[in-house]
Amino acid sequence: MSAPPGIFKAYDIRGIYGEEIDGDLAEEIGRAFTQVIGQLSGKDTADLGIGLGHDMRLPAADLAERYRQGIMSEGAHVIDVGQVGTEMLYWLVGSRELDGGLMCTASHNPKAYTGAKLVKAGAIALSGDSGIQEIRRMIDAGLGPAPGGGTSETKKIYNPFGAAALEFIDPDAVKPLKVVVDGGNGMAGPMVGPILRYLGLDLDENYFVPDGNFPDHEPNPLLPENRQFIIDRVLETGADLGIAWDGDADRCFFIDDTGRFVDGDFLTTLLAENLLEKEPGSMVLYDVRASRAVRDTVERLGGRSLPNRVGHAFFKTRMREEDAIFGGEVSGHYYFRDFYCADSGTVPALLMLEQISKSGRKLSEMLEGLRSTYFISGEINSEVDDAEAKMEEIAATYEAQGAEITRLDGVSVDFDDWHFNVRASNTEPLLRLCLESLVSEEDMETRRDEVLALIRG
Repeated sequence: MSAPPGIFKAYDIRGIYGEEIDGDLAEEIGRAFTQVIGQLSGKDTADLGIGLGHDMRLPAADLAERYRQGIMSEGAHVIDVGQVGTEMLYWLVGSRELDGGLMCTASHNPKAYTGAKLVKAGAIALSGDSGIQEIRRMIDAGLGPAPGGGTSETKKIYNPFGAAALEFIDPDAVKPLKVVVDGGNGMAGPMVGPILRYLGLDLDENYFVPDGNFPDHEPNPLLPENRQFIIDRVLETGADLGIAWDGDADRCFFIDDTGRFVDGDFLTTLLAENLLEKEPGSMVLYDVRASRAVRDTVERLGGRSLPNRVGHAFFKTRMREEDAIFGGEVSGHYYFRDFYCADSGTVPALLMLEQISKSGRKLSEMLEGLRSTYFISGEINSEVDDAEAKMEEIAATYEAQGAEITRLDGVSVDFDDWHFNVRASNTEPLLRLCLESLVSEEDMETRRDEVLALIRG
C-alpha cells in the first residue's frame, strides 16, 4: 500500500476521509506508528502501552477501531479512552506513563477531514522530521506480516482529567461570572462543560453537544466568521466574557466584555502574569510572531522569556529543555509544564476565570494597557513565487536600514519601536507577516503597508 504523501504534515496526519484516508490506511498507520514508538522507546512492540482516543467527527469511531486493530496487530497493549478532547489523550499518556498515544482527530478542519495527532512517551509530539515521515516511508515500503498478539482495554478518564485540570487554580477563588461558551459542536462540551458547571459559573452554553456535521459553524474560532455568534451573544447577554474552542478543544479563544476578540499575544501575556505570580522567576516561551507585550511583561514581573519556533513539537521540546513553566502561541495553543508540556484548551480557560475573579476587573480593563501600548497587525498572508528569496530580500532591505535580523523561524526584523516576522507556509506558496508598532495604530498600518508592498512587489 502507498499513502498520499500530502497527508503527512509537519505536526500531524490529516486528509479528506474516503479520498485520502480510509480504514485500511488507518490500520497501516496504526501499525507503522507502533513500530516507530518501539524504535523510539527501545522496546519490543509487544511490551508497549499505547493510548487511543477519537473526536466527534462522523467517521472517527470507525477509524479509531481500525487504528486499534493496527496497533494491536503489532503486539502492543491499547488503552482506549473513546471520544475525548485531544488534551485528554495527552494527559492519559503522561499521567499513566504510556509509551505513546494516537488521537483520531482533524482538529479545526472542515467536516470532510480526518487525521491523527501522534505522541511518544511523556506526551511529546511526533513531527514531520521526527516520526511522521518515517511512518509514511514504512507504509510505502510495505509493513510485512503482523506479529499479532496485542490486547486492549477501555477506560473512562473524564473525572480524573477534570480533577487534574482543577489543580491549576483555586476553585474557591472563581466568582459566579456570566460566561458565554461556544463549543463549536466539538469536544469542549463534554470535556470542559462539567468543570465549568462545578465552578458555579452563570453559563450560557452554545453548541456544546458534539456533532460531526457542524450544523452551526466550522470549529475554527480563528476565522472571524466563526466567532461572530459568540461576539453577538456576549453583547446580547451582558456577559463578563466569552470562550470558544476549536473542534478537538485543545485551543480556546476569548471575547472580552465589550465584544472584542482577545489576540493570542495578549492572552499569552495575561496567562504568563498569572503563572509568574504563582512561581516567580520562571521561564516563559513565546513564538516569534508575538507582541513584545509578552517579553516586556515577563521581564517586569521578574521572569525570564525566550522566543521560539512556531509549532507544537518545537514548543514541547524546548519547554523541557528550558524547564519553562508556560509557552504561548498567537494561534491559541498554550502549553503548560505541569501538563506534560502539552497544549490545553481547558487550563487557559480556568486560569483566566481565576484571574478575572481575583482582579475584580473586567477583562477589557485588564487588556486596556496592552491594547493602548502594543499595536499588532495580526497574521497576513501573501502569495509569493519564491518564499526563501523574498525573505532574503526583506532581510537585506531592513538590515541596510539598521535593523537587527534573526532567523530563528523565518526572518525577524527588529527596530526599537517596531518589528515584524515573515515566515513561509509549510504547505502553500505563502509568506505570513506579523507586525507590531509601539508608536500607534496608524504607525502600525503604515509599516504594515510598507512591508506588504515589498512582499508583494
